[in-house]
Amino acid sequence: MIYVGKAKDLRKRVSQYFVDPERLNIKTRTLVSKIADIQYSVVDSEADALLLENNLIKQFKPRYNILLKDSKTYPWICVTADPFPKVFLTRKLVRDGSRYFGPYSSIFHARTLLDFFNDNYPLRSCKYKIDAQTVMRKKLRPCLEMHIGRCRGCCVGGISIEEYGSFIDEITRLLSGGVNDIIRHYKAAMTAAADALDFESAQVYKQRVEALQAHYSKSIITSAGERDIDVFSLEYDGTDAFGNFLRIRGGAIIQSLNLAFKTRLDEGREAVLSTFIAEIESKFGALAKEVIVPFRPDVELEGVSFRIPVRGDKLALLELSSKNAREHRFNALKQREHTDPDEFRRSVLEELRKALAMSELPVHMECFDNSNIQGTNPVASCVVFRNAEPCRSDYRRFKIKTVIGANDYASMKEVVNRRYSRMLEEAPDDLPQLIVIDGGKGQLDFAWQAICELGLEKRVTVIGLAKRLEEVIRVGDPYPLFIDRNSQALKVLQRIRDEAHRFGITFHRQLRSKAAINSALTSIKGVGRQTEERLLMHFGSVARIAAAPEADIARLVGPKLAARILESLRQSGGQNTIE
Repeated sequence: MIYVGKAKDLRKRVSQYFVDPERLNIKTRTLVSKIADIQYSVVDSEADALLLENNLIKQFKPRYNILLKDSKTYPWICVTADPFPKVFLTRKLVRDGSRYFGPYSSIFHARTLLDFFNDNYPLRSCKYKIDAQTVMRKKLRPCLEMHIGRCRGCCVGGISIEEYGSFIDEITRLLSGGVNDIIRHYKAAMTAAADALDFESAQVYKQRVEALQAHYSKSIITSAGERDIDVFSLEYDGTDAFGNFLRIRGGAIIQSLNLAFKTRLDEGREAVLSTFIAEIESKFGALAKEVIVPFRPDVELEGVSFRIPVRGDKLALLELSSKNAREHRFNALKQREHTDPDEFRRSVLEELRKALAMSELPVHMECFDNSNIQGTNPVASCVVFRNAEPCRSDYRRFKIKTVIGANDYASMKEVVNRRYSRMLEEAPDDLPQLIVIDGGKGQLDFAWQAICELGLEKRVTVIGLAKRLEEVIRVGDPYPLFIDRNSQALKVLQRIRDEAHRFGITFHRQLRSKAAINSALTSIKGVGRQTEERLLMHFGSVARIAAAPEADIARLVGPKLAARILESLRQSGGQNTIE
């Protein structure tokens, strides 16, 4: 089996693959070339077709279908079917009559729920099989949990099945999203107990209300009201799709699940969303009557209304789900950076190519930055990235030769011209696909002038990256391009920009340090490096040399040079000193 699909009109769906093959994309043509036989099944509704398609895909794993990366390793909270049920965390679903709640994408969240239940309900933690006969025969002895008050001793008849079951009912209602109903019930019981002057019971109810409100305050969507809503969202990264599902019951988020999809055909986003919905429905049963989606799926479910919100509380829920999907995508990419670095870098470069609308992948990138302080020691740097990684052996640094003073624009034009005129002579086939200019429109315009003068305007893409808002400036475009701040494409641009700045400022500091070390002595005719070192070693600083008697200096360098040194230092005031 190579493909599983569904259709209202099977004849129309199949015939579109054979009527005009030239209109098909290359992947679909490959699929059609491998078809040997077609089989089909008839079902009563679109919902049944969707579920059947999902089950067949998971069973046969067809090569050309969307592949779902399952969440079977996510934790569940299990409530056993015993007379005195246990509540515990598990990653295995056993069909023994127990009830399972989840799965939870965060193990921390699941454990926090269990801690809350154990702190507020006397649940047993032992592994014994306890029923009425076990209690009557007194086969078991109470454990430490009973003595410290964490368990009521169901093994020795300390609590009835009915009372213990009431705690389990509350827990299952909490896990199903009924927190508001339980809070209202406790408040009513607290008021009734207080009216009956049973203040001890009223205090117990009050503590439970406060505990529930404190624990569930972060998950109660107060602005959304007490609604039952399911929310789906999708984020894409090439052929990978990342989905998030939120289940809201009674105004509280009771489940948040992330799933990843791998598409092998150019499936429409509507089909991917339908696959996602089918997977969730197969795991958790029927959906809520109201389902919020970013766009309509290519299936209709009986009794389910799909909503695409444009404002208000429902839009806020969709944005929350999209934020989770983006976070899942980001984490998956970060994990891929370590497990498959080559594929990660390729995907980052592909994302950058699409963001900048480039015709080829920016495998070779170079970035330029100027550095000077009030026009002194003006320098520029060029750093090189290959496959989104620094190639330090190709770094270059430049002293500005033709520009006088602090003129960043002209300096940028000079270094770009020098860099690529030499590259055209020595390695014309190694030109970068992307050139990044650290600066705004002015620097970019002058760099582009140099590129055009060299005749490279059709061979390279040149952009500017402004620091203030991280906006991308493009040649000839009056409006800046803003790339998603969380995208890997912007991060690689920021990284190469920051590396160019670091490399340039390091070179500039070296020149400044060298200029500072070169004291006023080096500018005097007849004073070389050895003479300078001899004088500084003897006197300690230029200022002390200027204040020394001429005879003392003459003993080291001779009378003529001593007189010249003192005259020069006293004219300059002996400002450049080294302590």
